[in-house]
Amino acid sequence: MSDRSALTSYERERAAVFHSWSAQENITPLMVRDAEGVYVQLEDGTRFLDFSSQLVNTNIGHQHPDVIRAIQEQAGRLATIAPQHGYESRYRAAELILDHSFEGAAKVFFTNGGTEAVEHAVRMARLHTGRSKVMSAYRSYHGATATSINLTGDPRRWPNDNATAGVVHFFGPFLYRSAFFAETEEEECTRALAHLENTILFEGPSTIAAIILETIPGTAGIMPPPAGYLQGVRDLCTRHGIIYIADEVMAGFGRAGEWFAYHHYDVTPDLVVFAKGVNSGYVPLGGVVINDAICETFRERIYPGGLTYSGHPLACAAAVATIETMERDGIVENARRVGDEILRPGLQALAEQHRVIGEVRGMGVFFALDLVSDRATREPLAPYGSSSPAMNELIAATRAEGLLVFANYHRIHVVPPCTVTDDEARDGLARLDRALRVVDRYYVGA
Repeated sequence: MSDRSALTSYERERAAVFHSWSAQENITPLMVRDAEGVYVQLEDGTRFLDFSSQLVNTNIGHQHPDVIRAIQEQAGRLATIAPQHGYESRYRAAELILDHSFEGAAKVFFTNGGTEAVEHAVRMARLHTGRSKVMSAYRSYHGATATSINLTGDPRRWPNDNATAGVVHFFGPFLYRSAFFAETEEEECTRALAHLENTILFEGPSTIAAIILETIPGTAGIMPPPAGYLQGVRDLCTRHGIIYIADEVMAGFGRAGEWFAYHHYDVTPDLVVFAKGVNSGYVPLGGVVINDAICETFRERIYPGGLTYSGHPLACAAAVATIETMERDGIVENARRVGDEILRPGLQALAEQHRVIGEVRGMGVFFALDLVSDRATREPLAPYGSSSPAMNELIAATRAEGLLVFANYHRIHVVPPCTVTDDEARDGLARLDRALRVVDRYYVGA
């Protein structure tokens, strides 16, 4: 064992920890000491305004005292127990989640995170229908385990895709970069549904177990679907006996200004996968909300799946405290109001100042800036699946402004906690405004 005492904490982090989604030699982790509310503080005392919510999951903000207290109290009473037993924090978490779910939601199966929730939702759909294929959109992210990474549409799938997972991809609606040559939201909706229906018909409806859709695609670009699209998907699923799985891992629990984003669209899924905002990631937790019909399938039939930490007491206690605090303090309503009154108009004002912003889209505290070098051609500021000098400079500029943002390819996602105040939101927009000035010179259009 080498002597580590002479190394800095940064050096020890790089030497001992294998980082996800990274070439290990190129990682430059920020060394965090503590966090509170919408702020993160580094070991050297530098303070960042967190407009990323980390991985878009700290919906209730950092170190919320009610949630921390609940974890501490649960640890003092029952720190862990095998999932075949029953315990209060788990059934209370399930009840609260069902209270905010869809008509016909019956039970909750708990997992350790979103990717496992997707795995189990797909397994349930396949067993319930007796079919094997699952359809998902190209512009999507559903996780990084075997099934979920194959369902994922973005380029992180490519090195992991063995082409034998029974997954069929299709194009979802996205007017700004339409695959259907549409000029209006209505055209985009109609043509996207026609494309999906044709794909179903050519794949064979009787072979398709499920369609999984992020209600509002998150990592892929925060593209709220046009009016009528999700209901059209629901209708196709009902007509062909296909299970509709709503992926709410990122969009759920207040992020889009509703408890679940599908409430915006008055649509009823069969299964809902969740994680992240359910307890703001204080302790890993995810799950599947299951409808009556699928629950009935497994009433006498054994469900062949489980996890050692399914509904872990500490995670469920954090979920109970998170949901109850969000209800009491109107945090979902705050996210909706801040989005409508501060973020949307503020980001649109930035687009008037910075021509590299091709489009502003989103709702609640869930927005994206689509960055371009030419508004007419919509040439992205970085190529699909990669970065660019312009984006690297922009990220460096946001850090210099003390602003943490979620960046992906040619986009900046503006996703502060649902607890963000008006003044904090305005402060973040001002910092982003200054950072964007460094890439204005990359704009080459008229």
